[in-house]
Amino acid sequence: MIDARRATPEDAAELVRLRGLMLAAMAGAEPEPGPWQDIARDNLRDWLAEPEPWLAAFVVDAPDGAALAACALGTVERRLGGPANPSGVVGYVFNVSTDPAHRRRGHSRACVTALLDWFRERGVRKIDLRASEAGRPLYRSLGFRETAEPTMRLTFAA
Repeated sequence: MIDARRATPEDAAELVRLRGLMLAAMAGAEPEPGPWQDIARDNLRDWLAEPEPWLAAFVVDAPDGAALAACALGTVERRLGGPANPSGVVGYVFNVSTDPAHRRRGHSRACVTALLDWFRERGVRKIDLRASEAGRPLYRSLGFRETAEPTMRLTFAA
C-alpha cells in the first residue's frame, strides 16, 4: 500500500516540476521555461500555508527522498446550489502527475484517493476533473463518469 501525504509549502518547487511533466504529456511538448514557474511556485507556497485551505495537494515521495514521485491537487469552489448539488460546493481535481521513473506503481491512485478523502471531510459531494486519455481508466475506477456538459472557455488577452 502506498501512502500519500499532504503537501507542504516546501513541496512547491517539486509540484511545479511535476506540473511541467503533466503539461508536456498533454501537449506533446515540454512547456517553455519562464515566469509561469516562479509564479506557480510562489502561489503554491502561499496557498499550501493557508490556515483555512481551499486548495490541497497530496504527494508520494520518491523512494530516494530527493524528489516527489507523484501528486494530485484539488480546489473547493462555492457556487450557487441547485437540485443536484444543493450546497453548491464543488471540488475540482487537477495537476495529477507521476514522474515517468515512478509510473505504474499506484502513486497517482494514492494521491487522488487521499484528495477524494480530503473533499469528503469537507462535505464536497460533487467533484469534477478534465482527464487525459491515459488518466481515464484510473478516474473511472474511482467512480468518475463522463458527462454531457460541454466545456467552453474565454481567455482575455494579457
